[in-house]
Amino acid sequence: MGREDRSTQALLNSMKFLSLVWSNLKRKKLRTALTLLSIFVAFLLYGLLCTIKEAFTAGVSMADADRLIVRHKVSLIMELPVSYQTRIAQIPGVNTVSHFTWFNGIYQNEPKNFFGSFPVDPEPFLAIFPEFSLPEDQKQAWLKTRTGAIIGQGLADRFKWKIGDRIPLVSPIWPRKGDGAWEFEVVGIFKATKKGADTSGLYFRYDYFDEGRAYGEGSIGWYAVRINDPNRATEIAQAIDNQFANSPHETKAEPEGAFMQGFAQQIGDIGTILIAILSAVFFTILLVAGNTMAQAVRERTEELGVLKAMGFSNELVLSLVLAESCVIAAVGGLAGLGLAWLITAGGSPAPAILPVFYLPPHYVIIGATLVLALGLVAGALPALHAMRLRIAVALRRDA
Repeated sequence: MGREDRSTQALLNSMKFLSLVWSNLKRKKLRTALTLLSIFVAFLLYGLLCTIKEAFTAGVSMADADRLIVRHKVSLIMELPVSYQTRIAQIPGVNTVSHFTWFNGIYQNEPKNFFGSFPVDPEPFLAIFPEFSLPEDQKQAWLKTRTGAIIGQGLADRFKWKIGDRIPLVSPIWPRKGDGAWEFEVVGIFKATKKGADTSGLYFRYDYFDEGRAYGEGSIGWYAVRINDPNRATEIAQAIDNQFANSPHETKAEPEGAFMQGFAQQIGDIGTILIAILSAVFFTILLVAGNTMAQAVRERTEELGVLKAMGFSNELVLSLVLAESCVIAAVGGLAGLGLAWLITAGGSPAPAILPVFYLPPHYVIIGATLVLALGLVAGALPALHAMRLRIAVALRRDA
């Protein structure tokens, strides 16, 4: 028999055995459907929880090793003098310094229309955050327009804003002199060059903000610092803190990743919470699927004996039972992962709270691996029982 003939025969055998597996699954349709549903829900939950974890920890994964965050030593909500920018820039190893202030802008006086908004210095801000791509003509417009603001593509999509629109914002933290609304003109829309970068924010010029606010002139919230050598991050951070030690506004400098991690952990250890929930869910599903397979093997004891009497080897019987378990896990699990991906592909249901909302590919790969593992583990004991079953015992069990 030639190689092509052997390949064709192998394919026919595979199709025959797959048909046998599928027939066994259809034997108890309600039981199979409920098992599929439980696995489907488990992996749907897995996909959504991974998405939420990514949303809360996106800043950590997006953090660059060559960026430091410098905040007030006591608390992030306490301000620092804007004059620190020049002194930080003079420290050896520092490349660029920019600053941020939490503006807390609200659109149309509706709390639900909240989004991240920050006064910044345009040029150093864009230099420090290359993951934000802004066309050169829009950058020049921002530099020339005192009331100009740039917005992320996600924010533009959310409110259907476009270049040239005028946006009134109210800030409960920073009222404007005269108690009027802050007026901004959209002069640019930036996009993300990295998957997961937050494009839900609005950035406007600090000089316009500092001149117009009712109080707090000359202060900022925190600094972002780009350094020349990431390997010297700790050393440079210490030098920055030493520069302002024993001053009225002492600082705490740390790598951006550590800063974002600490911020995320104020909500809780998302990773531990995720693992705890998923462990409980998968253990329960494992018991359900394992019990389903064990019951299916017990009900087909005589049939398994007949298959062995017809010449089916122990290994083939083992493979058939494992295949049945894996098919159940694959159909339910992959359907759950697929629906989770479709849900997240539609964008964030709450852009103000979860601006980054997508299911990263590596979580999908892990999920597919868990599907296979669930199928193998759930079917292992029933498959071993079927393999060890003696023909004589099987044939006379129902006699």
